[in-house]
Amino acid sequence: VQLQASGGGLVQAGGSLRLSCAASGSTASINAIGWYRQAPGEQRELVASIYSGGVRNYADFVKGRFTISRNNADNTVYLQMRSLKPEDTAIYYCNAKFGPRGNDSWGQGTLVTVSS
Repeated sequence: VQLQASGGGLVQAGGSLRLSCAASGSTASINAIGWYRQAPGEQRELVASIYSGGVRNYADFVKGRFTISRNNADNTVYLQMRSLKPEDTAIYYCNAKFGPRGNDSWGQGTLVTVSS
């Protein structure tokens, strides 16, 4: 499974961005896709995830502001981000868990910068 993340950029506080994660390869084996982020000097943290059955999970710090969704027709998962805050500034990565062993695949990351 290969992932291509896109959609990052510079936005003012309160603004919105939509990230995309396009999957290719053995997409039928994907169990879940998640968005993670890593700010400078911080550990990578889970932002949101969506499972093959449709269940979605969100980190507390994005609940009510971010929405994860998917388009099965083109194997793309989206992260709609609203009411962005400067503390949302980070590199955002998408991750796929796939196969019976839950193997990992990571996209290349896309930078989100929120100015105050």
